[in-house]
Amino acid sequence: MADHYEVLGVERDASPEDIKKAYRRLARQLHPDVNPGDDASERFKLVTHAYDVLSDPEQRRRYDMGGDQNPFGGGGAAGFGGFSDIFETFFGGAQSGGGRGPRPRSRRERGQDALVRVTLGLGDVVFGAHRDLEVDTAVLCETCKGACTQPGTSEVTCDICHGSGHVQRTVRSLLGNVVTSAPCTVCQGHGTTIPYPCGTCQGQGRVRARRTVSVDIPAGVESGLRLQLPGSGEVGPAGGPNGDLYLEITVDTHESFSRDGDDLVATLEVSMSDAILGATTSIQSLDGGVDLEVRPGVQSGDVLTIKGRGITPLRGTQRGDLRVGVQVLTPTRLDHKERALIEEFAKRTKAPKPRLAEHQQGMFSKFRDRFRH
Repeated sequence: MADHYEVLGVERDASPEDIKKAYRRLARQLHPDVNPGDDASERFKLVTHAYDVLSDPEQRRRYDMGGDQNPFGGGGAAGFGGFSDIFETFFGGAQSGGGRGPRPRSRRERGQDALVRVTLGLGDVVFGAHRDLEVDTAVLCETCKGACTQPGTSEVTCDICHGSGHVQRTVRSLLGNVVTSAPCTVCQGHGTTIPYPCGTCQGQGRVRARRTVSVDIPAGVESGLRLQLPGSGEVGPAGGPNGDLYLEITVDTHESFSRDGDDLVATLEVSMSDAILGATTSIQSLDGGVDLEVRPGVQSGDVLTIKGRGITPLRGTQRGDLRVGVQVLTPTRLDHKERALIEEFAKRTKAPKPRLAEHQQGMFSKFRDRFRH
């Protein structure tokens, strides 16, 4: 029985890197496509199996403790050949004579999606906004333009798998010799190697950098909404297509206005005298100054509506309304003369004494519903 260390030509205390180097060197010499002779083929099987055992820490530990890990018993893999064609069909073993086998894996892959959080004011929600966002992401390497190689050089066909990206291995089983296909460990399944990788991106075809993305944010967005910008995410490995960029929206609170669907709502404080006599006032809306007519006898909880001064829906064109709820302020500090006037007013109007209204929740419902309807 051949010793695995002797087969690879390494010492028993060889490092994993030394074992890998020895395997690559012998595999290039003994691969059946390079040396079609029977002796080279058998040695290639032994070398491959020795590498499989010694490259796996657990299998190597058991082997060093005296376990027999050689299924070939030091001899050839003769016999049991009746089912090989069937297994080649399932495991992609046949690569010659026009047969289709596994294809090499492309270095170009789609880039990852990116997420950026954007904070807006309520005015941005009403009118929309433009933002120039600084994004830290992967961009195309300007040195190699995604080729991954140093300028003036190129990828070369892997001399182990000969461009297929996969290598065949024959494993003896109770059913016969099973030919399996696995990604080539030299080229990582790409079918090519890069002898001179780009020094700027270390052969990745992309680098990390900050770039500016200009975005037009539509009116009507709200907190928690995510806007998708196709193709504005990270560039893929080897210059692959960009992923998408997602904007997660957060809307700051406003000191005077809040949102209720497509409407804006606010509260107008009115003095008792203006509530009795009526008044004309001006408020500063998000569109600018707006005149409001407070009718005589207005009550707390009444709502004044200004059409078309709300929010444009995200998928619409007609703006909502600005709804202003009235809150009548009752004076708390009166001098002697003011109190006398109020008392005289009460006598003249014969105001009723405080009592429960027929529908006690009426006033409070107005305030609650002011922000819902």
